[in-house]
Amino acid sequence: MKIGIVCPYSFDSPGGVQYHVRDLATELIRRGHAVSVLAPVEKAEVPNFVCKVSGSYSVPYNGSVAQLSLSPKAVSETKAWLEEGNFDVVHIHEPLAPSISLIALASSKSPIVATFHTSMVKSRSLKLAVPILRPLLDRIGGRIAVSNEARRTLIEHQGGDAVIIPNGVYREPIATAPDIEKWKGTPERPTLFWIGRIDEPRKGLHVLAGAMEEVVARHPNVRFIIAGRGDDTPVRELMEKYPDNVDFAGDVDPQTRNSLYHGATAYIAPQTGGESFGIVLVEAMSAGTLVIASDIEAFRLVLNGGALGRLFTSADSADLARVINDVLSHPQEAAQLAATGHEAAKMYDWGVVTDKILAVYSTVVGTASVQVENTDTLIDSLRQYFSNRKE
Repeated sequence: MKIGIVCPYSFDSPGGVQYHVRDLATELIRRGHAVSVLAPVEKAEVPNFVCKVSGSYSVPYNGSVAQLSLSPKAVSETKAWLEEGNFDVVHIHEPLAPSISLIALASSKSPIVATFHTSMVKSRSLKLAVPILRPLLDRIGGRIAVSNEARRTLIEHQGGDAVIIPNGVYREPIATAPDIEKWKGTPERPTLFWIGRIDEPRKGLHVLAGAMEEVVARHPNVRFIIAGRGDDTPVRELMEKYPDNVDFAGDVDPQTRNSLYHGATAYIAPQTGGESFGIVLVEAMSAGTLVIASDIEAFRLVLNGGALGRLFTSADSADLARVINDVLSHPQEAAQLAATGHEAAKMYDWGVVTDKILAVYSTVVGTASVQVENTDTLIDSLRQYFSNRKE
């Protein structure tokens, strides 16, 4: 098949959706499909299957700041990509994001599959926009949600339903990653790993920081390995407060990240919300590492209510400290739970996930797209609306 994949978020600030798109495209190409990915890119190095769109800008979105593109140039480039590609199917991620996904949704003449990643409790802007965008939503032939939370958001905010197909991981590179000796956890010197956007509150570094004092008091040889990008001031302050217990790995590449997962005694996921799926949990489980996660809905589902990892009360540093201390005090039980999680992670392998996505493609290929009039006027109106929300 000739498959076009649209990613609304800039590859200059990579995150979960961008990695999902890249890995899906890689697996589809490995299977012999012709794939082109359209995404906003300014400076980042990207695979040769990525077609770059320029002119992204910052927009507050789901408790974060997303780099999106809805410029007149992006409109013309997206239309040209669609025309030249003449795809059997166009797979649009986050179709209502104010970016090239929305442009592609309005402009594609090919059958459309859409994947919904976002989880949110409420969104005033989305509530206002959906009635206007309803004709575009009707163009979607196959809908995918990456989790129950993403499906709930779709149903509550936009209507309709979707088949749940989770995010995927390449398990083998994580499971076989070589340990980094200086950060490898041992019974005498256990390591707890955190990775995320340091200056994004919902990623929960402050929750982990609040648990450190009690954990260090009970287990003075423990080490916290912190990795990620953003303003590292909070990490520097922790290193000053706990010079023997906190290390900063910086903004690590995927290979180093895999090694840190693999070598850790436990992976800590203290996110406070805004997560539709726990891909980082699956990555840690693929490494055979125990997961300790906040009990937000998306994480409870991945960990099967605590059967595949440990849960603590969200945003509660004291409860996180309690769970960490219990894990470190009972290493055999922790190892057994980690092994159970490792086995369960097989269902998220990209080979399994791609089979399910291809099955959705097969249901829409050859069908006609619903035509929508005055799409250029609609896009101009949306551009003006979101331009007023730039940061």
